[in-house]
Amino acid sequence: MMKFTFTEKRMDATPAMKEYAEKKISKIEKYFKSDSEAFVTFSTERGRYIAEVTIKNNGMYYRVKEVTSDMCASIDSAVAAIERQIRKHKTKLEKRIRTDAFEREIQIIPDEPEDEFRIVRNKRFSIDPMSVEEAILQMNLLGHSFYAFKHAGEDDAFAVVYTRKDGGYGLILDSKD
Repeated sequence: MMKFTFTEKRMDATPAMKEYAEKKISKIEKYFKSDSEAFVTFSTERGRYIAEVTIKNNGMYYRVKEVTSDMCASIDSAVAAIERQIRKHKTKLEKRIRTDAFEREIQIIPDEPEDEFRIVRNKRFSIDPMSVEEAILQMNLLGHSFYAFKHAGEDDAFAVVYTRKDGGYGLILDSKD
């Protein structure tokens, strides 16, 4: 069963709009073996309607943002895009990396900032061993410029993959020396 969380920015979403989004996004649930969460943000900006959809399933995140002149069209477009993203990456993960790639769990626990520096968000999560390829896929799925992980091929050493300005990827690996 998919759990939904709705957020509204600069607009009030009607119950019918939320129901429409829930109905459309629920169709994605067929790709997952376990329960998943959907975070849907409705917003408007300069007469355009924005639907942001994030699906969390067993520590994997899929995120899409669609902007159109109609909220229903934004929802439809977001669902189609996230479905393509799930199919593409699930197949790649299961065939090329490992079959249990969708079975791991990451727990994120937000903390309150207590430092004199302006930290606006803290996250805690368990870091599971994975290959460099899986870390790059996860980084791309999240739309981030870097991703921290334990490198399965290097005795679970702490590692970071990142996007380089030239379009390639970089790897920072703990030398443990």
